[in-house]
Amino acid sequence: MAARKGRRPTCETREPMEAESRDTSSEGPAQVYLPGRGPPLREGEELVMDEEAYVLYHRAQTGAPCLSFDIVRDHLGDSRTELPLTLYLCAGTQAESAQSNRLMILRMHNLHGTKPPPSDSSDEEEEEDEEDEEEQKPQLELAMVPHYGGINRVRVSWLGEEPVAGVWSEKGQVEVFALRRLLQVVEDPQALAAFLRDEQAQMKPIFSFAGHMGEGFALDWSPRVPGRLLTGDCQKNIHLWTPTDGGSWHVDQRPFMGHTRSVEDLQWSPTEDTVFASCSADASIRIWDIRAVPSKACMLTTATAHDGDVNVISWSRREPFLLSGGDDGALKIWDLRQFKSGSPVATFKQHVAPVTSVEWHPQDSGVFAASGADNQITQWDLAVERDPESGDAEADPGLAELPQQLLFVHQGETELKELHWHPQCPGLLVSTALSGFTVFRTISV
Repeated sequence: MAARKGRRPTCETREPMEAESRDTSSEGPAQVYLPGRGPPLREGEELVMDEEAYVLYHRAQTGAPCLSFDIVRDHLGDSRTELPLTLYLCAGTQAESAQSNRLMILRMHNLHGTKPPPSDSSDEEEEEDEEDEEEQKPQLELAMVPHYGGINRVRVSWLGEEPVAGVWSEKGQVEVFALRRLLQVVEDPQALAAFLRDEQAQMKPIFSFAGHMGEGFALDWSPRVPGRLLTGDCQKNIHLWTPTDGGSWHVDQRPFMGHTRSVEDLQWSPTEDTVFASCSADASIRIWDIRAVPSKACMLTTATAHDGDVNVISWSRREPFLLSGGDDGALKIWDLRQFKSGSPVATFKQHVAPVTSVEWHPQDSGVFAASGADNQITQWDLAVERDPESGDAEADPGLAELPQQLLFVHQGETELKELHWHPQCPGLLVSTALSGFTVFRTISV
C-alpha cells in the first residue's frame, strides 16, 4: 500500500506497498494506495519508495535481462541476518541475438540495510554520513560464459562438493554446466580478469540433451537424490534424468505422458524420493510416481486447477501443501491429502495479471511470495487474521477489500519473471525482471 501525499514531483518510480505518492497540485493528507484497486494516479502524482518499509533493498543490472535465475547455496552459514550480506546467484540472459547470451555467476556483497531517515545534523556529521555512504556501496562481480541461445530457466544443485546448473534454452537443449570455476573467480578481481580473458570462451557444458525436440521451461533437481533431474517441454513431454557413475546422466527416452499442452513447471516432493508434481498450459496439475512406467506414472490429477494456464507451482518443504499460480491471476493452495477432491483449500486473488512465480518461505511454513505480470510481488502469511479492534478497515475502507493474509505488496519492477527466497538469509527475497535484479527484505517477513 502507499500513501498519497501532496509534494513536489520527482523522478522516483519505485512503488512498494509502503510508499508515498507525490502531487504538485495540493498538500493533502496521506492516504492508503491500493495497487490495482484504488483510483489511478492523477497527473503530477506518483508513488515513491518508503525505505522504512524495508530492512534491505538493492537493485542490480546485468546488461541483457534474465528470464530465470537460482540462488547458489554457499558456505557462509545458515540463518544469517547480520549486515552487510553476501549472496551468489546463477542466471542466464535473454539477449536480442542468440550469440549474445551468457550464463553467469553473480556475487553480490556489501549489501547494507536501508538508510535511516535524514535528520538535522552539522557539517561534520554530514561528512561522516557521506563517508559511511561510500563505504556502504553495494558491490557486484560477474563471471560469465558464452551461451548460444536465450536461457529459459536455470536451476542449481550440489552434487557432493560440485555445484552444477541445469539450463533450459530456446535452442531446444537442456545442458548441465559445472560452476566451481565461476564461483572461484568472482572472489578475486585478478583471477576474474584472467578468466574472462583466457578461459571463458572455452567453458562448455559437461552434459547436453537434445531429445526434447523443442524448447521448454520446466526444470527441477531432486532435493533428496543428488543429480536426479526432471525436464519438461512445450511439446507436453517430461523426461527423467538419472546420474551415472561416470559423472554423466542417463535420460529416459520414454516421456511421462498425461499433459495435453506445454509443461510449465515441475517440482519434486521434498519428502518422497520418487514423487513429483507438474503443471501445464492444459490447466491441470498432476502428481506422478517414477516407480511406475512413464505411461502409467500419473497417480493424481486436478484437471481444471485454474481458469487457463497453470504457470508455476511450489511444494512446501514443511507441510503437505502445493502452491500454484495461473494466467487467471489466482494463487491456490492444495492440500495433497485432499488432492483427489479437485478443490483447493484456499484461493487468493490480488494479482490482476498472470502469476509468473511462486515460492514457499524455506523456514516459515505459512509464508509464501508470488510475482505477477502486473508488476507486483506479494508476500502472504496463512496465519494472519485481521485484528477487528485495530480500526484499519474503518480508517480506510479499501483495506477491508484486501485478503487478510496479504502482508506486503512490492512494486516498481517492470515485467517480473521469477523470485526466490534466500535459503540461508531469512526473509530475503530476490527477483528478476526486465528492469533487472532486486534484492530486498521487508519489515513484514
